[in-house]
Amino acid sequence: MSQFLQVFLSGLATGAVYALVAIGFTLVWQAAQTVNFAQGEFVMVPAFFVLIGMHWLGLSFWVALLFGFAVSIVVLGLLFKKLIVEPILPHGGITLIIATMALGILLKESAKEFYGAEAQPFPAMFPGDQIDVFGAAVSLRDLLNLVISLGIVILLTLFLNRTRTGRCMQATAQNPGVAEILGVDVKRMVLYTFLINAALAALASFLITPVYLAKFSNGETLGLIAFIAAIVGGFNQIRGALVGGLLIGVLDNLTATYVTAQYRAALPLVLLIVIILVRPQGIMGTSEGRAV
Repeated sequence: MSQFLQVFLSGLATGAVYALVAIGFTLVWQAAQTVNFAQGEFVMVPAFFVLIGMHWLGLSFWVALLFGFAVSIVVLGLLFKKLIVEPILPHGGITLIIATMALGILLKESAKEFYGAEAQPFPAMFPGDQIDVFGAAVSLRDLLNLVISLGIVILLTLFLNRTRTGRCMQATAQNPGVAEILGVDVKRMVLYTFLINAALAALASFLITPVYLAKFSNGETLGLIAFIAAIVGGFNQIRGALVGGLLIGVLDNLTATYVTAQYRAALPLVLLIVIILVRPQGIMGTSEGRAV
């Protein structure tokens, strides 16, 4: 029982970080009706911003974290929206999807050329000491990652549901035309969405990179798993992205521990196929009608 609890909590911690990345997919979809296939690279890059702050600018770790967070919001939020999304979006969603694929390749290859192909160690924000939880030895880092990730999701949900700005963002996501008629600054709300997505990607990067190490190829795995988590949970619901991320994290750990670790990489794909066949809108998602 203690081993099961240890594996379960570790899976929840990893899945909560996946959920932060998956929520980014959902936010961008609601704001621009497109899929950001560079989302995995958005999680990979902030760690390198922190390493640049530490190794090139001589900043302390915590100051470098603030530096990396600020640069991520500007580059992955503001500049991404202004330089890529705004000019390309009028030409259609497919064009923008292709552009995000190209952006992902650019970010990955830039990180490889600038910092090398070797994985770089990344300092952890929290100690990896083991603590006793109902007889199970659980990493303090995993517990704190879980608490912080869930706390961020709760705060984001409260912001969207309980504040005027959050409700305006939801109105913009549901029907930009009607929202604009009602006096909502649609462009500003969309910008806020992209800034929040960049902030979530940066936080996810800081939490998970100590485990994955800072490597140019990290975005491929993280992006794929988070994309599947968003679909499994429900692509049009933030709570769906949370459920999908937690589910994949827990099932991945349980499968690797009690079944086999050989095919753990295939588990998200199998889960995706099952969900698409049984409930195409996702576990928490709702069906969306579309005029043709």
